[in-house]
Amino acid sequence: MKRYVTLFVAIFMIAALTACGGGGNNVQPDPPPVDTAGTEPVEPDDHDHDHDHDHDHDDDENGNDDVVAPGNGDPSYIAVISKGFQHQFWQAVYAGARAAGEEYGVDVSFDGPESESDIGPQLDMVRSALARDPDAFAFAALDTAAALAELQDAYERGIPVIGFDSGVPEAPPGQVLATAATDNAEAGGVGAVNMFPEIQSAIEAATEDSPVIIAILSQDVTSESITGRTRGFAERMKELASGVNDSVAITGGYAAINAGEANAAVQIEVFVGATPDTVDMTSAAHGVLNTPNLIGVFGSNEGAVGGLLSTINAGTEVPDGVILVGFDAGAMQKGAVEQGIIFGSVTQDPFRIGYEAVSLAVAAARGETVSDVDTGAQWWNADNMNDPDIAILLYD
Repeated sequence: MKRYVTLFVAIFMIAALTACGGGGNNVQPDPPPVDTAGTEPVEPDDHDHDHDHDHDHDDDENGNDDVVAPGNGDPSYIAVISKGFQHQFWQAVYAGARAAGEEYGVDVSFDGPESESDIGPQLDMVRSALARDPDAFAFAALDTAAALAELQDAYERGIPVIGFDSGVPEAPPGQVLATAATDNAEAGGVGAVNMFPEIQSAIEAATEDSPVIIAILSQDVTSESITGRTRGFAERMKELASGVNDSVAITGGYAAINAGEANAAVQIEVFVGATPDTVDMTSAAHGVLNTPNLIGVFGSNEGAVGGLLSTINAGTEVPDGVILVGFDAGAMQKGAVEQGIIFGSVTQDPFRIGYEAVSLAVAAARGETVSDVDTGAQWWNADNMNDPDIAILLYD
């Protein structure tokens, strides 16, 4: 990440002077950091985007000739639809998307629903974006199954689709060309690795008659990013705990990963909010912090951590010795880490997620071959959060 700092001035000046359209070069510079405070969704300039895609028609697998191959030369407009806009994470993603748009000389529209439970409003935004006939479309789906008709529409019209953040999991083959995202299972595992030394002695001492609980607070069991982090943390913690205790299980609200005996000495238990909304996540967090025998809590995204901090601010006490580990950033979480309420957290690179999503979309619109990009994750705490390599990843 040091290259973000050392190359910032050079990259910024090059982008400003050349207003580059990127040419046909597959090698792209790392994006410079930007101030994401006060950003708003950006709409394209007043250009006529109702243009025809100059694509070659290919037969589909059934021999029909109504499927259009993507790629039409230099793009002018990229549409981006995120999973939300209520968390500062999405503001930072937007900033990265905007920076890429400026670098490549393309208009970028960015929109997302108010809540990550608003599947219907997100689909309305997708339809509106596709109606503007973008050269490519970047999408973080709340529900892939609900968006199948829109994905098919883009595919048949030759509009390349790029996934970002949680992407578009289980999309029909060929309909999403690449995804810019954190490897969420690996990122969740980072949280487990850093929590484990703090609770290792309690894990070693646990018995089936005197068990301990390590809680994971997640806002849903459908989003690929959330389920990936939940699984990554749970499975890595189970691996670590099993090295010092023979009785470890994963239990709770995400049945797909449950393993081991329900009465194990060490129980890694998943708690899921009724909805991702703040009130429901705060209620779920209150229940977590009142769980008997609790020794650690992992909040799997900014919303989960916000729920924990909201219930703490409302008077719920964190039991003595319980270690809280978060995910993402935001002003509230940063303050809690500085104050020692949260032991530490895992950050994605939201700026890079947005930047790479638009970069991939531009390349796909040009007809270039694209592939997935892992945008990375880092551990941060009070000791390193002001280091240049980490600070640029921690949005407010």
